[in-house]
Amino acid sequence: MFKRIAVVNRGEAAVRLIRAVKELNAEYDYGIRTVALHTDSERRAMFVRAADEAVVLRKPEVGSAYLDHGELERALVESGADAVWVGWGFVAEDPAFADLVARLNITFIGPCADAMRLLGDKVEAKLLAEKVGVPVAPWSGGPVHTRSDARRHAAAIGYPLIIKARSGGGGRGIRKVFAEDELELA
Repeated sequence: MFKRIAVVNRGEAAVRLIRAVKELNAEYDYGIRTVALHTDSERRAMFVRAADEAVVLRKPEVGSAYLDHGELERALVESGADAVWVGWGFVAEDPAFADLVARLNITFIGPCADAMRLLGDKVEAKLLAEKVGVPVAPWSGGPVHTRSDARRHAAAIGYPLIIKARSGGGGRGIRKVFAEDELELA
């Protein structure tokens, strides 16, 4: 069983995890401690106050500390965590972060990096689903490279249809197409 879980998220996501761990501890007396990784401006946030401990993420020169692998590595080592929970968003779908956590010999609570790589590519995910017998909606059967490919597949599948980017998540890259005259723009 884990003894220290680093929480690499904030707000409601972090609060949910911290409460769940508290409930687990109350019911089974596990004694798991939560460590909130947070920015300096979040030091008084509810998720930081609710956690057992906290480690400040230093502000990177560019971007978010929650996406800075070097800073996350430093904070994880400082936290002494034997597990890390990311929830959703930030590095939750980042196989390179899962690899970093594995290199630190910390358990990543979530899918392994290889699963993220495989399922992050929507074409490969559908091919895998078909291979193991999971029903899938009618689709192109592979990547669509050109507009003429798109027209050919749309004619075979029928309308309405959805055009989905090969990568991305959370709804990014989805275009609904209700009729043939919308296909070119989508």
